Amino acid sequence: MKILLVEDSKRLQKAIVTGLKKSGYAVDATGDGEEGLWFAESNDYDVVILDIMLPNLDGLSILSRLREKGKDVFVLMLTARDTLQDKLAGLKLGADDYLVKPFAFEELLARIQALIRRKYGAKKNSINIKDLEIDLSSRIVFKNCHKIDLLPREYALLEFLALNKGAIVTRTQIEQHIYDEQVSPLSNVVDSAICSLRKKIDNPDETSIIITRRGMGYIIE
Repeated sequence: MKILLVEDSKRLQKAIVTGLKKSGYAVDATGDGEEGLWFAESNDYDVVILDIMLPNLDGLSILSRLREKGKDVFVLMLTARDTLQDKLAGLKLGADDYLVKPFAFEELLARIQALIRRKYGAKKNSINIKDLEIDLSSRIVFKNCHKIDLLPREYALLEFLALNKGAIVTRTQIEQHIYDEQVSPLSNVVDSAICSLRKKIDNPDETSIIITRRGMGYIIE
């Protein structure tokens, strides 16, 4: 899953980005409001985290412009002000959640996970596929009740496919939602990641949980 963070405190920005990447998220980050708006308008993010007080363009203005242009991305507002009036201002403009500084990273992570579940219509904290159980809260995968050791990006790939269960996911969508860096059109990074994940989750001599649709992408049926 890919997150956009717009936060002008370099210390806080670095801490959040480091924590999110360790948790398996792809992250774009900036401390400038105008650049943050450009990122949000130009890319498809699962969640946008917006500080309210930003140089050049404040977070509420960014949110307002996104909603005016029909961008329905889930937005989590960050602010040092915790008055009811400040919260209502953001919510009325279309914010989906609100977090007051200072906060524990674990709470931010939990709120991001909740917004992602809402985006993909996941009512429960877990997804079951055959003998797999994907715990969306702990970000742990179990196979026949035994934990599978997945790398953060492998988990992110499986989670993205599972949340889109029943729909074909293209390589481009995977590249946009799973990777921070720009992926070359000639790269086989997605195919390699799928191959590595299959080795860890599939049963020998059985059809893979992740089905390849030639010329289209991948699907978990």
